[in-house]
Amino acid sequence: MVRGRAQAPRSGRERSQRQLRVGELIRHALVDILARGELRDPDLAGASVTVTEVRVSPDLRNAAVFVLPLGGERTGEVVAALQRAAPFLRRLIASSVTMKYLPELSFLADTAFDARERIDSLLRSPAVSRDLPDGEPEEIDDDGAPDGS
Repeated sequence: MVRGRAQAPRSGRERSQRQLRVGELIRHALVDILARGELRDPDLAGASVTVTEVRVSPDLRNAAVFVLPLGGERTGEVVAALQRAAPFLRRLIASSVTMKYLPELSFLADTAFDARERIDSLLRSPAVSRDLPDGEPEEIDDDGAPDGS
């Protein structure tokens, strides 16, 4: 079965090309705004925020913005501050992006990196190592492929 749409990595549903395009457009605009430091919230002072993904609903009315502070510190405070600033950010994005309707923004902490670390530690655990033929865990590259050495 050939799929003509991209697979959503977190929800399991297929997303249309339009949803992907709008999500990337919003993500780039948010990155520019955060890089310029236009937010004056004290909870965001000195916080470097990474916007990892923007997932837009099929009707393009809502957008979930996945963010992660650099180092993963103060994640709850940063997400709450961004949520408070969501209407202001939406106005700034609207001034830089040409769209008929800009989605409502909701900010969420990105837990994908934590899940990857947890899975990696499970794969390297002694319980898994004893099931391997030579008892040694196989080295895995950053892209998830076994190392050829």
